[in-house]
Amino acid sequence: MLKRFKLLMILAGAAALLMGCGSKAGAEEQRYAWPLGTSSPEDTVTQIMAEKFADEVSELSNGRMKIQVYPNSVLGGDRELLESCADGDIPFVVQNTAPQVSFMKDIAVFDMPCVYSSIDDLREVVDDPAFLDGISHVYKGGGYELLGYADQGFRVMSTNKNVGSMSDFKGQKIRTMENSYHLAFWKQLGASPTPMAFSEVYIGLQQGTIDAQENPYEVIVSNKLYEQQHYIVETNHLPHLISLIVSDKFMQGLSAEDQEIIREAAKTAKDYAREQSDERIASRQAIIEESGSEIVTPSDEMYGEIKKACEPVYESIRKAVDPELVDLYMSGADK
Repeated sequence: MLKRFKLLMILAGAAALLMGCGSKAGAEEQRYAWPLGTSSPEDTVTQIMAEKFADEVSELSNGRMKIQVYPNSVLGGDRELLESCADGDIPFVVQNTAPQVSFMKDIAVFDMPCVYSSIDDLREVVDDPAFLDGISHVYKGGGYELLGYADQGFRVMSTNKNVGSMSDFKGQKIRTMENSYHLAFWKQLGASPTPMAFSEVYIGLQQGTIDAQENPYEVIVSNKLYEQQHYIVETNHLPHLISLIVSDKFMQGLSAEDQEIIREAAKTAKDYAREQSDERIASRQAIIEESGSEIVTPSDEMYGEIKKACEPVYESIRKAVDPELVDLYMSGADK
């Protein structure tokens, strides 16, 4: 109830930014200020994408359309953002795809582990018109319009135990998101996955409640998780896709001209965020190594063992997700 009241107060503040601007003819041109919510900190590619999108919308509309970005779960966590977006209360959301599986089961196609080892191959597939059309229908069914995917590279494991063989995963208490396929993947490797709110991860590592966690380099550095971990293991098990979505109800209420502005701004923001992600990964790795933590790259043999171990996860996802969508997603696997 308190969170709902807080959201309404913020939205009321955004509505107060609506203004009229007198023209030479004396008529008023309406200007808009809409909220965009994320659950990520400011110094991330998620924030970069959101701010670039807001800037582009303003520029393309000559300042008529304004978007205010609210990071750090100010408007709610991932679930609350999705619910508020579907209702039309928060028009825009930028977030990772994993929390969306609870709302749209076919989004689990991105939870198939170790499918891609090249981020460029992955981007080519998610931008492919056939795949994009299929996944866009999934979002439409949930009450959203997909405006595009950026990413933060791949998710990697951070731990206090060097992982040089499959047996080194055994028993490690690793924090994961509340996603059944993520849990299943780590169980297949012999680890003990533990769902935990992200806000509790640093303290959990510090106090030994958990031994390890998994996230892209961007998140590990922006939240200083490397301070509590000796090793970063490049499992590269899943891409960390960042989706920019808009409430379908909200979008349909806009003019065709304004819809086109939003879609064009989203494409520019997507491309820019991807460029920034590529540039930032190396600098994040350098920060980790300068701290004294070691980056470990599994051997080809071990990576093959990981892929073999997670075959049951592939099968469970294939049973739950539209098979045509799975085939389209797998079409560019490890070219």
